[in-house]
Amino acid sequence: MTVAEKKDKEQVSAPVQLLRDTRAEIKKVVWPTREEIIRLTILVIAVSAVIGVVLFGVDSFFLWLYTLLLDVVS
Repeated sequence: MTVAEKKDKEQVSAPVQLLRDTRAEIKKVVWPTREEIIRLTILVIAVSAVIGVVLFGVDSFFLWLYTLLLDVVS
């Protein structure tokens, strides 16, 4: 086998090897259970809601402060 033929064979097998390695790594992944997915989804929604309420409160406070300052100045 010549060097060129060997090089061509390696180039063809590289993508195939990548797919094999990827498949092997995917099999090693420990996927979450349905209960974990539900619990974590609820947690994310709850934390997002709390952060939204806090940001709304801070924004409302600064709006109130801004209107108060405008009333004092004018």
